[in-house]
Amino acid sequence: MPNSSSVSEFLLLAFADTRELQLLHFTFFLGIYLAALLGNGLILSAVACHHRLHTPMYFFLLNLALLDLGCISTTLPKAMANALWDTRAISHQGCTTQVFLFVLLMSSEYYLLTIMAYDRYVAICKPLHYGSLLGSRACAQMAAAAWGSGFLNAVLHTANTFSLPLCQGNAVGQFFCEIPHILKLSCSDSYLRETGILVFSVSLSFGCFVFIVVSYVQIFRAVLRMPSSQGRHKAFSTCLPHLAVVFLFLSTSMFAYLKPASISSPSLDLVVSLLYSVVPPAVNPIIYSMRNQQLKVAVRKLFLYVLLKHQCC
Repeated sequence: MPNSSSVSEFLLLAFADTRELQLLHFTFFLGIYLAALLGNGLILSAVACHHRLHTPMYFFLLNLALLDLGCISTTLPKAMANALWDTRAISHQGCTTQVFLFVLLMSSEYYLLTIMAYDRYVAICKPLHYGSLLGSRACAQMAAAAWGSGFLNAVLHTANTFSLPLCQGNAVGQFFCEIPHILKLSCSDSYLRETGILVFSVSLSFGCFVFIVVSYVQIFRAVLRMPSSQGRHKAFSTCLPHLAVVFLFLSTSMFAYLKPASISSPSLDLVVSLLYSVVPPAVNPIIYSMRNQQLKVAVRKLFLYVLLKHQCC
């Protein structure tokens, strides 16, 4: 009975069969990837260089941009390279690395979004305690906890997944290595251990979801009690982008993993996987910059600085 280490490579799902469509998909995804790099890179640069953005909210936003950059860079470049060179292969080591990084980054992002909900809760419901509850040390510890929890989650799932014996070949029904599709290649009675770990992860994720919901119930109650319409507008302008990012992240992920098996198909799985692994990293910078004047000003100053420096040189 062969195990996963006896498989030297896996075959990923191709975007298209014809050469013309493969090149078209390569060009399309290259545009999305460059847009994600530009958007998240601008947020990283603006937050790092603009001293007025050195606050807890923007510190967590900086971490979110880092996670988004890592997430889209884990899956899309390999898929684009395969489309460009007309191949489907990924090495066993490459597949293991992809699974590890994807679980690490996606888990860390979800935990970070939970922390960001807590940040908005304290800022609106307990503004007098904001400085003491979310000091620089506390923020660093919370961000480290999100990254560390994602790392432990990734180690656990990756080690367990690739220790399973494979009996169903090496064709992964996805454009990147993903745990559910690798489990489909395992022997019928060998995946129960990973299923137990998945149940634990889902329970933890549900706890984070409950925390986010409760936080926003308290936030909306506090906002609606504000006597000033200007104060309500300011509060909503800081909360709605985060809420939109959480909704995009959860809705696409839940549909990908909880959709009925009766409607599952390779083409639908491909579209859904793109929605939750590629779209959020590319769209999140737009969501956060649409209603955030401070971020817009910082990005404009950054552009002016780069432009003036280029002219001087």
